[in-house]
Amino acid sequence: MGITLTAGMRANLFSLQQTQKLMETTQQRLSTGKRVNSALDDPINYFAAQGHTQRASDLIFRKDEMGEGIQTIKAADAGIEAITDMIASAKSLAQSALSGETTTEINALETQYTALLDQIDTLAADAGYKGVNLLGGTSELLNVKFDENGDSSITVTGFDGSASGLSLVDVATDAWVAGGGTGDVTAINGDITLLDTARTTLRSKAKTLSSQLSTITTREDFTTNMINTLQDGAAKLTNADLNEEGANMLMLQTRQALGTTSLSLASQAAQSVLRLF
Repeated sequence: MGITLTAGMRANLFSLQQTQKLMETTQQRLSTGKRVNSALDDPINYFAAQGHTQRASDLIFRKDEMGEGIQTIKAADAGIEAITDMIASAKSLAQSALSGETTTEINALETQYTALLDQIDTLAADAGYKGVNLLGGTSELLNVKFDENGDSSITVTGFDGSASGLSLVDVATDAWVAGGGTGDVTAINGDITLLDTARTTLRSKAKTLSSQLSTITTREDFTTNMINTLQDGAAKLTNADLNEEGANMLMLQTRQALGTTSLSLASQAAQSVLRLF
């Protein structure tokens, strides 16, 4: 035998059930911080937010690549700076040889000069970062992609930063020595000219790298802003207003309490039948 409810009790019970559903929805929003947790809540906003989030994730990956590219260029720039200092030291040795008074003194300066050229080779070889050395020759390339599809990018071409790549040659013993044990002005000035040319080359390469570094840095900043924009856009489409949801929960709890009281009052009519017995 089924249980028959009065119309008033049925209406109050239905109202309580609806209130409970609303409370469950509000509780989920408060716990997750989102008003759209699945495509069932709002398919348009859900998939739009998902697209923004996925693009932001792709750009975060590109931003990491840009960061590594920046470090690679900085490593090359540090190498250029150190090599430039070595060239300045080598030039100082050559100029000292011009005023050398004995063969022994000039040959000692030649030996130091050759050692510096060897150090230039070492510096150029050690200027790499994560397997890419922009001072290792023109075959060394750094390709940095900017957008999520890789359609926008920049390619940084390396150069040979070694002594031979800069057209600096080791000085043979006595090459700087002229007759009478004095410095050979022509030979020494020839090497000084090569040093000046190498320094000019390095400065030119440094300017090029600086320009490319500026481009990558600008795109990195732009990417950071774009990531924030996409994440904010996704949040606005799906995030809940916690103040509003908290107020909703308070009102629903009040409604639930009132509904329970109303159901109790509606049941009193049925209970009055008991008084007949």
